[in-house]
Amino acid sequence: MGETRTSGRGADASAPRPIRALVVDDSVVVRRLLVRTLNDDPLIEVAGTAANGRIAIERARSLHPDVVTMDVEMPVMDGIEAVRALRAEGLRMPIIMFSTLTERGATATLDALAAGASDYVAKPTGTGSLEESLRRVSSQLLPRIHGLVRRRGPRQARPATRLAPPPAVAVPRLIVIGSSTGGPNALSTVVAALERPLPVPVLVVQHMPPVFTRQFAERLDGLGPARVVEAGAGEALRAGTIHIAPGGRHMAVVSRGGALEAGLSDDPPVNYVRPSVDVLFDSAVAAVGGAVLGVVLTGMGSDGLEGCRRIVKAGGSVLVQDEETSVVWGMPGAVARAGLARAVLPLGAVAAAVGRRASGAGE
Repeated sequence: MGETRTSGRGADASAPRPIRALVVDDSVVVRRLLVRTLNDDPLIEVAGTAANGRIAIERARSLHPDVVTMDVEMPVMDGIEAVRALRAEGLRMPIIMFSTLTERGATATLDALAAGASDYVAKPTGTGSLEESLRRVSSQLLPRIHGLVRRRGPRQARPATRLAPPPAVAVPRLIVIGSSTGGPNALSTVVAALERPLPVPVLVVQHMPPVFTRQFAERLDGLGPARVVEAGAGEALRAGTIHIAPGGRHMAVVSRGGALEAGLSDDPPVNYVRPSVDVLFDSAVAAVGGAVLGVVLTGMGSDGLEGCRRIVKAGGSVLVQDEETSVVWGMPGAVARAGLARAVLPLGAVAAAVGRRASGAGE
C-alpha cells in the first residue's frame, strides 16, 4: 500500500478540494508510475490503488473517488467487468481506461467504452526512460482527468446560446462529423438511430489512435442501415456510406474531375491532434462550398471550431450536441458559444435532425 499515499500537500482551507483518484492496475510498476504522475499535479491526489477489478469496486465504494484510472487486463476481475459492475451500482465517476495500442487492446478498450468507461489513454511503449514514460502519460492523462471531473461538477450559469441563421444552402452534398471524448458511444447512438442510409456521403473524425479506428468502423457497420468503413486514400465518397478517418492520419475531401474522394495525409497535427476535425471541415468547404452539414459531438478542446466557422460563412449549417448529454462539452460548447450552431440538440435527437436536413426536409 506504500504507493497509495497522497502527495503530502498541506491542507489549505482556501484552496479547491483536490481531485481524488483511484488507480487500478495489476502491475506494481505501472501503479507507481501513475501515482507519481497524478501526485505531481497540484490539483490531484491519489486516494488509493487496487491490483484488480474486485478490489477496485471495494475501494470505489469506500473511498468515493472523483475519477478512476482502470487497467484493461487484470487477474480476478478485469477492467471491463469492473466498469460494468461500477456502473451497475450506480457509481458515475469518470473511468479512464489505461490500455495497450494493440489489436487485442483496441478490442478490449472499445468493449470497456461500451460498458460505460468515459475515455482511454494508451500505455507508453518504446520509451527509453522513466522520465519519458511519465511525460507521455502526463500529457494524455492529466487533461482528460481535469476535463472529465470538471464536467461532472456543478454547472455554472451560461448565457443563452445564440443560434446561427438558417443556412443559405438548403440541401447538403456532404455531412461531416467531429467528436472526441465520449465520441465512440455518441457515434454509436447516432448510427444506430438512423432510419435509413443517408442520401449523401458522411465523413467522421473521431480522435483515436491507429488500430482502434478500423475496429471501431467495423462495430459501427453492424449497428444501423448505413455502411461504415475506415477511409482509404483515394476512396470514392458515396451516398449511404460513413467514412471514418484512420487513427493518426488527417482525412480530407478531395474533388477530382467533379467526383469526391477521401484524401489522407501525415501532415503535422492541427489543434494538437491528427486526425483533426478542422482539417476535414475545411476541406469539405473547399470541395463543395456551403453544401455541407457539420455535426460536432462530445469532446474536449475546440477542434472543429474554425471549420464550423468556415462552413457557416460559406452558407452551410452546423448542429452540435447539447451539454446535458455530452461527456465533455468542450468541442460542441465552443461552437455553440461562438453562435455557429443552427441547433443544439440532445444526443437522441441528432440522427433524426441529420436525416431531415440530408433529405432536404429543412429545419
